[in-house]
Amino acid sequence: MARRRAGFLALAVAGTLALGACGSGGASTAPASNPAELTGTLRVLVPSYPASNEGKAELEKVVASFKTKYPQVTVEPDFATFDTLNQKISTSIAGGQGYDVLVTGIGWVPPFAAKNVFEDLSTFGATAESLGTSTNPALVPASEYKGKVYAVPLIAGPKPLALRKSLFEKAGLDPSKPPTTMAEIKTAAEKLTVKDAAGNITQAGFDFWAAPGGYRQDFVALLGSLGKPLYNTDGEAEFSGSEGVQTLEWMKSMVNNVQKYGAQNAAKSPLVNTGEAALGFTGGYIDCSDKGVGKAVCDDLVYFNVKDKEGSMFTGGQLASVGKSSKLKAAAWDFIQELNKPEAEAGIATLNFAVPAGKDAADSPVVKSNPASTFVAANLGDAKFEGGAANWLELRGTFGTSLDDALLGKKSVEETLKALEQQSK
Repeated sequence: MARRRAGFLALAVAGTLALGACGSGGASTAPASNPAELTGTLRVLVPSYPASNEGKAELEKVVASFKTKYPQVTVEPDFATFDTLNQKISTSIAGGQGYDVLVTGIGWVPPFAAKNVFEDLSTFGATAESLGTSTNPALVPASEYKGKVYAVPLIAGPKPLALRKSLFEKAGLDPSKPPTTMAEIKTAAEKLTVKDAAGNITQAGFDFWAAPGGYRQDFVALLGSLGKPLYNTDGEAEFSGSEGVQTLEWMKSMVNNVQKYGAQNAAKSPLVNTGEAALGFTGGYIDCSDKGVGKAVCDDLVYFNVKDKEGSMFTGGQLASVGKSSKLKAAAWDFIQELNKPEAEAGIATLNFAVPAGKDAADSPVVKSNPASTFVAANLGDAKFEGGAANWLELRGTFGTSLDDALLGKKSVEETLKALEQQSK
């Protein structure tokens, strides 16, 4: 997801409390206890659904189910993209027209909960324990801020590792025994790297699947394998200690050694899927049909997670929250319950090449449709998340470019991590 504009967030923060009485949603003359008579407009921000015929059709299923209980409430969707999401939220609040339902990304809960943009869902009886009865428990921490639940996970977008069996065998390596520690991965990657006579890498031994400025997610996964989150539950940085130094030094030793810095193909797809890399990070969905990579490629892939002290898999995703300023909070919560239904989550997952967040996601057709989704759904217990600091949305772009400075030797690893720790708040 592209970098968001921090200036708009600052504007929204300054105005949130003052504009609390100018909330979203239309006024209603019916009590919340009588949904059938409730009137008003429910404004829903739904980047989960593309503004295409397919996306609109999936959302309409959710709206139709919602309106069986709230027939007189008008649902007004905003088909935003994640490129514009922060700006949309911030300007809507600044203008006194905040959304009633907001779908955002993993890592977004602490910044907006800290700024009083999201409603504490204990208002509706939601706790981490109750959420875990229907949602995969591994995803519940992404919905929390300082011990309170502010969002309901809808889908997960994990980033596991994969290897190509044929390329492992060609290099004399056993694909049935994937390298899982950082040391093992580096040893294998160096054997798998192919260079031409001039020393140019023609086959990457390891693919970070990262453009310049985009190594942040890989850092989260690798740091997690050493048992450290990016931030603890109090929003304090955990990445600047010895584990963070070890992780970033390892990444630095790989860049321009087993893969050229920032290397990507024209499609920006994982290089392990195309055979341009023998090993590396990949997505949690793959199309094995003739319209996708094909069955032969899927049969040549083995999925696994990095594991030093513990299994680790970077996991993004989408969560739904109730707007703090909403005048239709009960209706907003019920709309989120519709989004949280297995059939709705499956629809969102299909549209976003992701897996449903539900506890029974492994039984979903979209998960069973391909080996990548089957693997990540079965291993969501390894999920590691980015974010945690209240200023994460402003910081994360800087985080990526700062990591690049260390990877390219422009700044020391220790200096880079310490500076990022000092910027976290």
